[in-house]
Amino acid sequence: MSEPIRSEATKKLYIETVGCQMNVLDSEMVVASLRKKGYDLTQDPAQADAILFNTCSVREHAEEKAYNNLHHLKQLKLANPNKVIGVMGCMAQKDQNSIFQRVPFVDLVVGPGQLHRIPEMIELAEQGEKQQIAVSLDRKGGAVDEIKRSHETFDPLRDPEMRPTPFQAYLRIQIGCDKFCTYCIVPMTRGPEQGRSPDQIVEEAKILAAQGAKEITLLGQTVNSYKYVEGDRTTRLADLLQRIHPIEGLERIKFVTNYPKDMTRELLETVRDLPKCSPYLHVPAQSGSDNILKRMKRGYTTADYYEMMDRINEIIPNPSVSSDFIVGFCGETIDEFQMTVDLVKRCRFKNSFIFQYSVRPGTKGAELYADDIPQEEKHRRNLELLGVQNQISLEDNMRFLGETVEVLVEGPSKWSVRKNETGDLRQLTGRTICDRIVHWAGNMRQVGELLPIRITDVSAFSLLGEVETTESQCEPDLVQLSTST
Repeated sequence: MSEPIRSEATKKLYIETVGCQMNVLDSEMVVASLRKKGYDLTQDPAQADAILFNTCSVREHAEEKAYNNLHHLKQLKLANPNKVIGVMGCMAQKDQNSIFQRVPFVDLVVGPGQLHRIPEMIELAEQGEKQQIAVSLDRKGGAVDEIKRSHETFDPLRDPEMRPTPFQAYLRIQIGCDKFCTYCIVPMTRGPEQGRSPDQIVEEAKILAAQGAKEITLLGQTVNSYKYVEGDRTTRLADLLQRIHPIEGLERIKFVTNYPKDMTRELLETVRDLPKCSPYLHVPAQSGSDNILKRMKRGYTTADYYEMMDRINEIIPNPSVSSDFIVGFCGETIDEFQMTVDLVKRCRFKNSFIFQYSVRPGTKGAELYADDIPQEEKHRRNLELLGVQNQISLEDNMRFLGETVEVLVEGPSKWSVRKNETGDLRQLTGRTICDRIVHWAGNMRQVGELLPIRITDVSAFSLLGEVETTESQCEPDLVQLSTST
């Protein structure tokens, strides 16, 4: 990969990203394209020549936060009218011209499928062209192939500085979704489901590994539904894992997010048989009530989900499964909520992401069903389900006490950052191959390494340990470091 082209007078870019891993990856590629135009990153919006907000539309709270942040930029724009302000991502695709109505000083609105146009649009804004918009076709806006092309986001440019760590990278293998769950806006903002060419994916994986990425996470809205047809050859996720696994320098492969009905035996056996594949599987259930699942248009029943869990446990030794749940969906009764609690207790997830239902304009749920569960009751159900999950997580983490796990060292822990620790000795954090968070007293020289950590204490959210070394390998300077969490 060639070095970015720098201009003599470097410009400054401020970019803020919220939402899913897809958005994180989108921001990385936008930054890479703007570096070629001479931009460097800044953490101070006041110093930026261009400000970009990469937005999410999955929940109302994320949208309102984005609008609030935009309004706070008004004084900066008044002080420097040449400063370019842009909104990109799912909210841009969803709200389109209404963003200009709510925030008139925004210069650019760019949907996820048009991000490659941002450098050109910023140049035009600098020349005085205001309120530019670039969005993809809606689901009925043309022929299927035209709609798909307008949502493509497969830009090969990558920027290691934008990654969670230099040793972990996201790799998109699929965009869009055709499931049309009634609560979800993604099929409208990300477009039709389409897989990327496996040859392109493998080549990009090689580039990421050469850049130092030891762990790659394959991304898709329903990643295990991945399919690419070329002539008489069909490539699915299991085939793709087989091709990526031998890449030199790559140590771990993960993939998110999964759809229950597509968790095939072939895929699970591939995960089992390839040592670099993580046994961590994120498979949203959303509800334990068949009635609610039908109203959500999820396409499976609780019996289907339990069958999938049995298949996972049968095939993969010590699997690590997490899930998503929506509480307070339209018409959810107390008994139906209790069915969700029962599902969590039976499946014993590593962790669960629990959300209170919020209406998303443009979805079938908003059109068909009344949002009739009071906010206070949604909050109560959220806390109850979270309490059940946290107890399960604590009980399951207890089995790691005294065990030694291999951890990819990511860097200083959040506790270390809050305490403003400096120097080589810090509390470090990393993850096991089954995606459990581990903290220990470490040395910054360990960042990016795979280390054996013996677990000495646990909580519902993380494991605490110490580096397991032989006497000759022991580093005495680690003994004095606090291991508070």
